[in-house]
Amino acid sequence: MSANDRLAATPEAIAEESRRVRRLRIVVNMALGIIAQGDLPYEEAADLATATRQLALQLFPGKDETYDLIYQPKFRRLIREVYRLQ
Repeated sequence: MSANDRLAATPEAIAEESRRVRRLRIVVNMALGIIAQGDLPYEEAADLATATRQLALQLFPGKDETYDLIYQPKFRRLIREVYRLQ
């Protein structure tokens, strides 16, 4: 068995990853939407952002840096905007 054979993704694995990506996208969009409404106290908005990160790392273990590059700036920018932080 060659290295390529071992690394080849099965249709099931691809479908599972697609489901995880879709779930993360939905959760991130919902969390950003809830924070954007401005009805949450700052602490709860920060907790929601933290919980979203934890879910992302459960779905994609070891992808901390990827999350921090893609999603963390969106949450920081929105929280700064909504809560008028410097």
